[in-house]
Amino acid sequence: MKRPIIIGILSLATACTTPVGYSNAPLATYDKDTEYRADDTPTGFTLTIYHSRYQFFPESDAIAQSCKSALTSLAHDLADKRGRKISPVNEQRIKISFGRNGVSGVTSCSATAPIEWAS
Repeated sequence: MKRPIIIGILSLATACTTPVGYSNAPLATYDKDTEYRADDTPTGFTLTIYHSRYQFFPESDAIAQSCKSALTSLAHDLADKRGRKISPVNEQRIKISFGRNGVSGVTSCSATAPIEWAS
């Protein structure tokens, strides 16, 4: 009787989840923690990122802020490379999803948002 309980507890403790994938297309590397894809639109581009980092204790707020910050920073970098400016990124329009690998302690997120050129 004790063995199934122990196995159940261990499987819950080491459960792995993955964030929703917002793009099936290949992603480019931005830095050691972030991959991205930018798809042009008539008014700017849609930016999709996959961001991960180690967290001993999972903190949803910290990874959410890190993910949004990575998306916003990357949006400005991509716009600069194109010689353009972007409008402020509306955080309400950022779609975000989380995942966690309980064995390695890596928390990951995927996020996507429309990025619009400044007028």
